[in-house]
Amino acid sequence: MTDATLTNAAFAAAAAQAAPLEILTPPHPVLRQKARPVRPEDMSDIRAVLPGMFAAMYAAPGIGLAAPQVGISQRFLLVDLGEKDARDPLIMINPEIIRETSAMNVHEEGCLSLPNQYAEVARPEGVRVRWTGIDGATIERDASGLLATCIQHEMDHLEGVLFVDHLSNLRRNMILRRLAKELKRT
Repeated sequence: MTDATLTNAAFAAAAAQAAPLEILTPPHPVLRQKARPVRPEDMSDIRAVLPGMFAAMYAAPGIGLAAPQVGISQRFLLVDLGEKDARDPLIMINPEIIRETSAMNVHEEGCLSLPNQYAEVARPEGVRVRWTGIDGATIERDASGLLATCIQHEMDHLEGVLFVDHLSNLRRNMILRRLAKELKRT
């Protein structure tokens, strides 16, 4: 891609011709590692994997995917709450939450790394996020509702945290055991 085509939409559209990357499941160790910050020299490699990441996320289907979920222990993630005919992709490099609301929201969450497992998780209802875009620009944005939940969920992956870590030990262990059984059957 040329500099003029380094847009979130261009990388999302390239997913149609890309092979989906494999999405890791527990107990893969990368899922539990704190990802390192993206450096300028990483950008060409990131640009190369983005279409495959979008392809994996869309095929699952999902609304977010963090680099550790495809075996890349670096701080970047994708989010797209848009429908197939109205994509709205975000590529967030080195994201950080700079403010969050005190009001909490509960959403039922699932995870592409924990297929078919769901639980209600409480998170701040709104966040202000700063990140570097794929074009190198610094971006700040307020997010609320499902977008805020999705961003926080994906940012957890950058810290080696899964959504089940927000649950009681009993509930977390129950979900992880059920997932292990389901994965053995496939």
